[in-house]
Amino acid sequence: MGKLGRHVPASRRGDHVQPKAGPPESGPEAHRRSAGRRVRSLLTPRSVAGQVFLLQLAVVLLLIATAVVVLVFQDRNRAIREAGDRSLAVAQTFANAPGTAAAMKSKDPTAALQPHAEVVRKKTGVDYVVALSPYGFRWTHPDPDQIGKHVSTSYGEALGGQPHQTTFDSSLGKAVDSTVAVFDEKGTVVGLITVGVTVDKVANVVQNQLPVIFTAGGVALLLAAGGSALVSGRLRRQTAGLGPVEMTRMYEHHDAVLHAVREGVIILDGDGTLQLANDEARRLLALPPEAEGRPVTALGLSPALAALLGSGQAVTDQVFLAGDTLLAVNVRPVGPKGGSVATLRDTTELRALAGRADVAGGRLRLLYEASTRIGTTLDVKRTAEELAEVAVPRFADFATIELVDPVLHGGEPTGSNMEMHRVAAAGIRDDAPLSPVGTRMHHVPGNPVAIGIVTGRPVLVEHLATADGWRAQDPVRTGRIIDYGIHSMISVPLQARGQLLGVVEFWRSEQDPFEPDDLSPAEELAARAAVCIDNARRYTREHITAVTLQRSLLPGVLPELSALDVGHRYLPAQAGVGGDWYDVIPLPGARVALVVGDVVGHGLHAAATMGRLRTAVHNFAALDLPPEEILGHLDDLITRIDEDAAAEAITGATCLYAVYDPVTGRCVIARAGHPGPALVSPDGSVTFPDIPVAPPLGVGAGLPVETAELRLAADSRLVLYTDGLVEARGRDIDTGLGMLKDALAHTDGTSPEDTCQAVLDAMLRTRSSDDVALLVARTRLLDPDQVAEWDVPEDPAAVSRIRAEATRRLEAWGLGEAAFTTELILSELVTNAIRYGGSPISLRLLRDRDSLICEVADGTSTSPHLRRAAFTDEGGRGLFLVAQMSRRWGTRYTDRGKIIWAEQALDAGAAGDLGSLLLAEL
Repeated sequence: MGKLGRHVPASRRGDHVQPKAGPPESGPEAHRRSAGRRVRSLLTPRSVAGQVFLLQLAVVLLLIATAVVVLVFQDRNRAIREAGDRSLAVAQTFANAPGTAAAMKSKDPTAALQPHAEVVRKKTGVDYVVALSPYGFRWTHPDPDQIGKHVSTSYGEALGGQPHQTTFDSSLGKAVDSTVAVFDEKGTVVGLITVGVTVDKVANVVQNQLPVIFTAGGVALLLAAGGSALVSGRLRRQTAGLGPVEMTRMYEHHDAVLHAVREGVIILDGDGTLQLANDEARRLLALPPEAEGRPVTALGLSPALAALLGSGQAVTDQVFLAGDTLLAVNVRPVGPKGGSVATLRDTTELRALAGRADVAGGRLRLLYEASTRIGTTLDVKRTAEELAEVAVPRFADFATIELVDPVLHGGEPTGSNMEMHRVAAAGIRDDAPLSPVGTRMHHVPGNPVAIGIVTGRPVLVEHLATADGWRAQDPVRTGRIIDYGIHSMISVPLQARGQLLGVVEFWRSEQDPFEPDDLSPAEELAARAAVCIDNARRYTREHITAVTLQRSLLPGVLPELSALDVGHRYLPAQAGVGGDWYDVIPLPGARVALVVGDVVGHGLHAAATMGRLRTAVHNFAALDLPPEEILGHLDDLITRIDEDAAAEAITGATCLYAVYDPVTGRCVIARAGHPGPALVSPDGSVTFPDIPVAPPLGVGAGLPVETAELRLAADSRLVLYTDGLVEARGRDIDTGLGMLKDALAHTDGTSPEDTCQAVLDAMLRTRSSDDVALLVARTRLLDPDQVAEWDVPEDPAAVSRIRAEATRRLEAWGLGEAAFTTELILSELVTNAIRYGGSPISLRLLRDRDSLICEVADGTSTSPHLRRAAFTDEGGRGLFLVAQMSRRWGTRYTDRGKIIWAEQALDAGAAGDLGSLLLAEL
């Protein structure tokens, strides 16, 4: 069934005009407030006439609204019926028109019916005339795009011969749709005609009657307004515009002003005659009983006060003496005839209270400032300096602070200790003869400072010149202090948790001497500062412990390697140590593992977790696992650490693991959530290789780790670092990487240690908020003459030939003394590979500084195990002999099999005595 088209009203965007600037009273906001006050005044009239008018207005509006609603409902119902009759009449007329049934049975019903349907729609004023097939497909429609589409509305009743009507809400309002069937001469339904019309097209009664209704309502309102205005004017003349409530309230206020207000009020006319005086004014001015009606000059007041009151000039808080009372007088002119109103306040006690309030307010402001300025850092000395800065000059002219020695180093104070160090001082001048900062102080018994330390209470010395105990401390210096003008002092011990941390002395020279009332604020200042100093002391102790632990867990001296020349740096964060770490691990075959990691968080927990990770990396490296497997094991380890944590979880760590082979220059790198390395080529160019990144450790959820392989030329520099180097507050990582690239570009030809220092100088101008680990490795390549390789056939007879060629190579290297031991080792390893391994089999000898490395590779992954042979066994002693004759040995796995290696020491006496070894075994 056709639907009425949607009518979307056009909208026009209004121009926004910026209001002009003006005074606050003339702006748009002021106009809105004024309009709002007028509306509220109209809606809440104070007079009876206004209230009657509002009631009449409400009744008239209610009658008009009722009439309009009734007419609207009646017109709407009539319009719906008329719309239904019109749509049904048009539908039946069109359906029964000659030729309609024939057109529907023709080959092209649309061509035959569409023009006629449009003519009927326009002449009858309906919204649409649609012809449908018995199956619901449109033959005609005002919108040609809808012809041929199916109608989903039910029309079964119309197919049965009964007209079907539906009332529905369209986008143009409520509408009525009528559907009738078209029958041929045999009584068969050949199609449907549906006609729709909106109700608004037939509704016009209300529009015709509304002017009459509104006219009658307007006349009624005018009559009501006129009658109310007449009543309101008469009442306003009789009550001066005040209603009964206002009259009652005015009388109550008048009575309160006369008898209850604690402020004198007098009213004078333009001639200076007293018209009214309340009880408080009579008391303050001592007025006679019959004072009203007399001139103010005849009331016995002081001439100055009488002249002021009689002048009628505006005055604000002018003070006059009336007997023993200080009066604050305010005069304001009022009325068109030159009258005035004066108010009188007794300020005698207020002056004294104001002085004490100013002192108390100053002390409160001092304590508030102390709470915000003391303890901003966790540095013991800085906290003491903040105490001195707060006290001077608002409380004292000079302030000095001494602390016991253990507190300065984060230790726990024990007992009362007279030995202290002066750590802070402040004053209004710099030339005071007080002991300077850094002086070791020993307060003798009898000194007020020592008395305060022993008793734990503040001590006041109002006059230093007469304080013999204080002067006995150092007669020469105390004499200079008195001559300088310092005259009084308060000494307060700094205590926290019952322990003495130190003492603070407040001195005055320019200000009035200290009084007993000053002891309370001095003690409060010291108490707040003591808590902050104790917090700083405890933080210092924890920081020293954490740094000590961190330093002990990091590598002390890195091993000397033939493959790399390494430089390293570690900088703890400004707020304390964290979990950044690095390591350099020698691997078999002259290879080296470079590791950099970062544990989330700071403090002892992060440092301890870092130590566990470094130990785990050493264990995994000892198994000679590839980088991706090591990171996978570390991910499992961090997950278990988080699961086992009772209170504080790590929630992740990052790590980069690289293995460098100096024989081939091949470097395999894997990283988990860690920044990638920087590579400085021999020509000085700086790049950041693309290394696949895996999720951080502990959040990887078992995802695989990918690796990248780099080929590093000799004298390349591989730079590994943690995020604290390139990330900072207010600087994103891209900016940091750009700065790192620029810094490395200016380090051409420098050593790794110099490169580390140059990078830190360029990147960290101030102390970093995060700890930083930096590792710079300069690569070397083994000379090809230091490497010898052979392919080994799977024939035991080839062992002797391989052994002979290896011996010749050892003699060429000048290692003839190690030939016998090497022959034994490679014979055993090659024989085992031929017997138990698989092709391809190869042998490689590496000469690396003080060691000779023998490597035998084969194509199987089975690993031999060392065992002790029984006395009657004929075999099983080969690997035992290899282990005894070499410095270390082991197995590492490759993509195509395994490598069994043995490393011999080339220093004197390292080969051992094979004969004694065999005799010991037997």
